[in-house]
Amino acid sequence: MESNQVENYPDIERIIQFDFVRATEGAALTVYRWLGRGDKEKADAAASDAIRGMFDLMDIRGEVVIGEGLKDKAPGIFKGEKLGKWSPQAPLYDIAVDPIDGTTNVSKGTGSSLSVIAAASPEPGVECALLDIPCFYVMKLAYGPQVKNYIRSLGVDCLKLTSPVDELLPIIARGLRKRLTDLVVCVLDRPRHERLIKEIRSMGCALRLISDGDVTAAMLPSIPGGSIDVYIGIGGAPEAVLAAAAIKCLGGEIQIMIWPKDEQEKQYLIEQGWGDRLDQIFYTDDLAKGGNIIFCATAITDCPGIPGVRFTDKYAITNSLLMRAKNRTIRKIETYHNLNYKTIRLHSEKGEKWVSVPKSEVFL
Repeated sequence: MESNQVENYPDIERIIQFDFVRATEGAALTVYRWLGRGDKEKADAAASDAIRGMFDLMDIRGEVVIGEGLKDKAPGIFKGEKLGKWSPQAPLYDIAVDPIDGTTNVSKGTGSSLSVIAAASPEPGVECALLDIPCFYVMKLAYGPQVKNYIRSLGVDCLKLTSPVDELLPIIARGLRKRLTDLVVCVLDRPRHERLIKEIRSMGCALRLISDGDVTAAMLPSIPGGSIDVYIGIGGAPEAVLAAAAIKCLGGEIQIMIWPKDEQEKQYLIEQGWGDRLDQIFYTDDLAKGGNIIFCATAITDCPGIPGVRFTDKYAITNSLLMRAKNRTIRKIETYHNLNYKTIRLHSEKGEKWVSVPKSEVFL
């Protein structure tokens, strides 16, 4: 009787959404002991193990459509992998996952690293709800709902990723009712952005450079009270889709365009059937289709607006973000895990393991 009630529940996401958070919480807690140790591959493997372990308990049919391995050959969760119990009546989900967004930051012990999962249940007629783009990098432009609504009210598609920066930023400033000099622009700090950085500075905008973690950066313009107004630049393709899932839940917009890193990758994309889409601009709805989307992230180290993992003498404290596209609810979840009882299920051990408290941790 109880089982049938769950299967027939009209909004199954309400039941399982917190299990996704438990997966990213487990990853963040497991990874913490690798903080600052300079071994990002072992940290990534630990996070992946905890996420798989939680999915072992979840009654869903999850298929990873966007995972790790393409860009950095990480020992992570890979495309095509099956997650969940896969019982016949379980809901079907396309899953995009980044066990650690900001592995370099974790290895160095610096901020802006988090564990991220996006899950989308394909609507009728949709083959895959999260678009997998088979390339390393894409150009990105992300902005919030206020700018999106301003552009819509003009009735003219005047904001395009392909436009020069000195045309884009004034439009975004007007949409936010800000002076151009008050506009906060975020860019990934890479040599390939040297010219872009100079152009933004020459316009008098406030610039925020980040070393890693552009999922968070792309989300921030859409988060109420976020610390940046626009994110722009070239970053990871998988991270763009994860960000799109979050932005779909927040009502903002992200535009991307494929950016082949060399001629060899360009030819590969053509061979894979993407030749006619190399110049296409993909929007949020192209990357994350439909309304049945869940996004969750747990901070490992401090991220803007999301504190990282902390320990006291009794608790491990995690902070997470949980959102749904269906109703655009934004939940900020602070969880106190009692260290006398808290265990994390690891896929590799097929069972529970006590949370490991770093010996060097100074209790609050």
